[in-house]
Amino acid sequence: PKLSREGRAPYFHILHWLANNDKWSLQLDFAITRYLQHRASVEPLLDKGLIQNFIARNHEDFYDVIHYDSLTKILSIEDSKFVFFLRNLSWHEFAVKAGYLSVSFTGRYDFALSFAGANRNVAEAIARKLTEAEIAVFYDQDEQHRILANDVEEYLKPIYDSQAQFIIALLSKDYPTRIWTKFESEQFETRFSKSEVIPIWYSDSLPGMFDKTNRVGGLTYNIDTDMESQVDHIVNTLIKKLGETRRKITGAQ
Repeated sequence: PKLSREGRAPYFHILHWLANNDKWSLQLDFAITRYLQHRASVEPLLDKGLIQNFIARNHEDFYDVIHYDSLTKILSIEDSKFVFFLRNLSWHEFAVKAGYLSVSFTGRYDFALSFAGANRNVAEAIARKLTEAEIAVFYDQDEQHRILANDVEEYLKPIYDSQAQFIIALLSKDYPTRIWTKFESEQFETRFSKSEVIPIWYSDSLPGMFDKTNRVGGLTYNIDTDMESQVDHIVNTLIKKLGETRRKITGAQ
């Protein structure tokens, strides 16, 4: 039978989990414990054997690209092109185009930092404190072992485009002059309108009247004031923002 839109939604979430995984495979019963907000819709697919039935009914479409072992609950991708497609798909836009206006895709990271090299001290301090709070944050130096031998643009693009729930942009006077910050900002430019970019303006580079970042709420970093206390304030504010967002997603009060 043809699945309703509501019936297809859990499969969207499973593919999104797979796209955010480092490996080409995912053990679904373990993944559910990480994505608790989708447990109620995804768990019945495992318990009732619906995933293997769905793949069996669409054998011709899935045979060469995806495999599911119902005993181990492991879903794996068999085709490198399909991996590339999933990891570079803009999931938010995809959901809207498919008619899933209420479906929310949480990312591989809670936050991704975008900054000029001259501001690494602040970026690293923010990353460390977020990590200590058990929050998933993309900070480039923590991922050097994964970036090695990969095309850097291909690796970074999906992170700033869709794999991080929020982008933290450290907007100093150096930010617009660097090649990599220009590349990163091009990937998350459209996310301003979705309330997914958090600008942190440096006091020596405040936005002008026609700067589009003026339209969204952000924070200010004073270059003449103690860094540690400001980073503490920034991190505490980010944690509150993330907590509020998670409550909305899960429907908690």
